[in-house]
Amino acid sequence: MTEKAPVKKFKKEISAGFIVFRRTEEGPKFLLLYHGHNYWNFPKGKIESEEKSLEAAFRETKEEAGLAKQELRMAKNFKVYQKFSFRRRFDRPGSPRPNKEQIMVRPIRLTQGGHGSPQEEEPQNIFKIVIFYLAETRNPRIRISSEHQGYAWFLYPEAMKMMSRYRGSQKMLKQAYDYIRNVRNKPSQGQATISRES
Repeated sequence: MTEKAPVKKFKKEISAGFIVFRRTEEGPKFLLLYHGHNYWNFPKGKIESEEKSLEAAFRETKEEAGLAKQELRMAKNFKVYQKFSFRRRFDRPGSPRPNKEQIMVRPIRLTQGGHGSPQEEEPQNIFKIVIFYLAETRNPRIRISSEHQGYAWFLYPEAMKMMSRYRGSQKMLKQAYDYIRNVRNKPSQGQATISRES
């Protein structure tokens, strides 16, 4: 009789954010926030209890980039999902905490065991869903939160390069870029696809 290995359970986390762009003479530029360690991404964060995904996206964009709801013109009918799983490991108490979305994190958070000796806290298996909306802004000035180290506005090719380690994020960016190009190239349809959210 062989013993089966225990099945690792996954904790589900749902986040939301905006792919923010602004129009320039060179073409649309996309806002990317810098988390450190060559990690660039869009403003996003966990959905709080009793909060809808769109509310969370507006809140997180305000918190992380300083862009208020009235500064964003939301694209109608654009909502994309990024799904992935990873193993979250914890750090030592007192050391700088890794960014919440960083996947490549070394262990260890130490906790007191029953006999006063430190022990490793178990890593968590996370199944993550991130919901992205698309919004245009005219405001190039960003006020980043303390969890970020910087930001930049990138044209599409440069933004793709900055996110080259994260294929899922590149896919979201491509969908946003294609959407913006299609809206610009089809003005005769008569439908306003980008509108100011109230």
